[in-house]
Amino acid sequence: MTAEPLHTSWPVPPPDGYTVDDLFNLPDLPPHTELIDGSLVFVSPQRDFHTLAMYLLEAGLRRTVPDEFRVRREMTVVLGPRNAPEPDLLVLRAEAVRGRKQTRYEAADVVLALEVVSPDSEDRDRDTKPRKYAAAGIPHFWLVEMAGEREHPVVHTYELDPVTKSYAITGIHHERLKLTVPFTIDIDLTQVDHM
Repeated sequence: MTAEPLHTSWPVPPPDGYTVDDLFNLPDLPPHTELIDGSLVFVSPQRDFHTLAMYLLEAGLRRTVPDEFRVRREMTVVLGPRNAPEPDLLVLRAEAVRGRKQTRYEAADVVLALEVVSPDSEDRDRDTKPRKYAAAGIPHFWLVEMAGEREHPVVHTYELDPVTKSYAITGIHHERLKLTVPFTIDIDLTQVDHM
């Protein structure tokens, strides 16, 4: 008995690449598909670390977020006509939330974009996405990496320099993430051991 060949029909990209409208209108795209420079990017299965780091940071942000902001997980952010990434976590202005059927937010509404680095997305998480978030004017960016023997999250925090439209590092947090911007935050990063 021979196996039947797998027939998958992928959409053929337009000559100038996909647009945000295409991203939201193409049928049957896998969950968490991103649009980067007009190309569709599909997400691979994640490591345990990725899930735990996201949960820890999301819980910490939700615990401390002021009323004028909202925390969202894995939601598309429109940066321009050919770029719509999906940060792992984001903090946005409360007025940007218009309803439960909403599928995207505009870059102007985002205060913080956060990416947890995965093996399949290292270049995008460390280089491509931060450059695009900065160019779109998102004031804060956090990059989360796994480090050390105990594989704890390490959070690199960045703030936008409005003159250069690029991020400047404001800290590297190993055991505790304690900040006053974009609001007061205090998260024990070692709690990942108890999850």
